[in-house]
Amino acid sequence: MNKYELVKAARGKIPVDVFFKNARLVNVFSGKIEKTGVAVHKGVVVGFGNYKAKKTVDIKNRYIVPGLVEGHIHTESSMLEMGEFVKAVLPYGTTTVICDPHEIANVLGLEGITYMLQSAKYQPVDIYFTLPSTVPATDMETSGARLSAVDLMPYFSQKWVVGLGEVMNVPGVLENDREIFDKLKIAFGKAIEGHAPGLMGKDLYAYITSGVHSDHESFGKEEALEKLSAGMTIMIREGSVAKNLKTLAVLVNDKNQSRFCLVSDDRNPIDLVEKGHLDYTIRKAISLGVDPVSAIRMATINPARHFSLRNAGAVAPGYFADFIIVDNLSKFRVLNVYKRGEEVARNGKALKSRKPKPVPLRSSINVKWIMPAHFKLPAASKKVNVIELVPDELITKKRVMPVKTENGFAVSDTKNDILKIVVVERHKRTGNISQGFVKGFGLKKGALASSVGHDSHNIICVGCDDESIYQAVLAIIKSGGGLGCFQSDRQEILPLPIAGLMSDRDLSFVYKQLKHLHKASAAMGCKLDDPFMVLSFLALPVIPDLKITDKGLVDVTQNKFVKLFV
Repeated sequence: MNKYELVKAARGKIPVDVFFKNARLVNVFSGKIEKTGVAVHKGVVVGFGNYKAKKTVDIKNRYIVPGLVEGHIHTESSMLEMGEFVKAVLPYGTTTVICDPHEIANVLGLEGITYMLQSAKYQPVDIYFTLPSTVPATDMETSGARLSAVDLMPYFSQKWVVGLGEVMNVPGVLENDREIFDKLKIAFGKAIEGHAPGLMGKDLYAYITSGVHSDHESFGKEEALEKLSAGMTIMIREGSVAKNLKTLAVLVNDKNQSRFCLVSDDRNPIDLVEKGHLDYTIRKAISLGVDPVSAIRMATINPARHFSLRNAGAVAPGYFADFIIVDNLSKFRVLNVYKRGEEVARNGKALKSRKPKPVPLRSSINVKWIMPAHFKLPAASKKVNVIELVPDELITKKRVMPVKTENGFAVSDTKNDILKIVVVERHKRTGNISQGFVKGFGLKKGALASSVGHDSHNIICVGCDDESIYQAVLAIIKSGGGLGCFQSDRQEILPLPIAGLMSDRDLSFVYKQLKHLHKASAAMGCKLDDPFMVLSFLALPVIPDLKITDKGLVDVTQNKFVKLFV
C-alpha cells in the first residue's frame, strides 16, 4: 500500500479510483446518517465530500454501510468447504470473518488447521482465525487429536491469526491447569475468546482474570449483564441451533452498545440460503427494538475493534473500502457488496469466488469392527437418566424416567418419545460405544445418524430400534462420514468426506440434499426443524446439563460421568 499516493488522493491532488456519490453514509463513529460522497483509492477509503475520480458510481440516495464482520463462527457448521462458504455469505454483505477451526482440529489436529488456513487464502472475504484452545474440549470424550501450547505457538506469528479460540475448559482454568495456562500465556496480547455458560460470581471473576475477554454462551439476561459489568465483550449468538438474541437484545442501549457483538457460532446451509447471515441477525435485532445504527455497529466496528482489525468495520479515511449498499436500514436488504472498492456481489449473487487449491487430507473414519450385538443394552433397572431437549438452546435438562424393556433389554419408547441414542468412537479404533436415552426428537421409525458430533465428532445416532441404529452407524462408516436418515427399506445420505464434517460439493447440492434429509426425517416423525444440528450438540460435554460421549453419560454441571440406570 503506497501511503504517499493515498495521501495525495485524500488531499484531492490526484483523481481517486472511484467516487461513490449521492450516498447516505452510516457513520459507526458518530452514530449519524450523513449525506455525502465516499472517495476510494487503491482499495482504501480516502475521504468524504466531492472528489475528481476516474470512475463515479451513483448510489442514488441509498445507504452505504460498512462490510459486515462475523466475530465468531465455526465455518465447518455450514458443511461447506471455504470457497463455497465465502460464496454463500458474501452476497449478504459479510466481508470479514473470524473463524475458529475448532471442529476440524478435533478431528485432524494441526493438519486440519493448516487445511483451513490454506483454504482461506485469496478469497474475496478476509478470513481471520482464532486458534482452538481446547483440543480435546475435555478428557470425557475421545478426540482425533490433542494440541498443546507448543503445537499452537508457531501459528500465532501468522498475520491471519488474531487470537485464541473459545476457552471451553472452564474447570481447567479455575483449577490452574498447566496446559490451559500455557495456551493463555502464548496468546497474551491477542484476543482470548470465552465459552462459559452459566458462569457467575467469583468463578466468573477468576475466569476473566485468567485473560479471557469475551463470551458467546450467555443464555439469560442476568448472566450476560454480570459478564458485561465485569468487563467482557458480550457476543450475542443467533445461530442455527442456539438463538440468544431475543433474550439478550433488551440489554443493549446507547451507553453500552460498544460492548456487544452479533455472531453466528454455527450456520447451516439451509439458513444461509433461506435467511441469510449477519444481515438476517441485524434485521432481527432491529425488529426486537435495537437501534438500527447500534445493530450495525454490533456487526461491524465492534467485532473489528475487539480483534484489533484496524482497517475493518467502518467506512472512514484509512479503512479498507469494504462496504455494502442497502435501500432501507430496517429491512436491511443488501443490494451490492464492495470489497476494496470493487463490486463483488450484486442482488444476492456473488460476482467473485475462488475454489481453494486442493489440500490433501487423510480419511477421518477409523472405527473398530461393529456388530448388531454391540447395540443391545441390558436393562439394569427400571429407570434411566434421560437427556431432555430444550427448544432453540444447546443446553439440555437431566431427567429420570422409566425405561421400556423387551426381553431384558432397554429399548426405545416411541410412544413416550424416549429414544435410544448412541455414540461410536471414530478416530482411534478404541471400540468405545456408549448408549443413553433422549427425549424431544419425536421419531416414530428408523434412525438418524451423523459423523458431526461436537466437539470430538464421533458418530452419533438416535433411533427407534436397535437394528435401525446399527444400520445407520454402518452406513455412515461406509460413506466416509456424513448425515443420514435410515429406515428398513431405504436410506438417504449427505456425504461429508472432508473430515466427516464438510462436503466437497457446491452450496446448491448441499442445501437440496439437507432439505431432502429434513423432509425425510419429518416423515419419520421427527418434530425438530434441524434434527442433525441438534443431534450434533448432544455429544458436547461442556454445555449443561446432561450430554453423552463415546465414554458415557456426562453430568456437565458436576463435571463427571453418571450412570445411565438409576
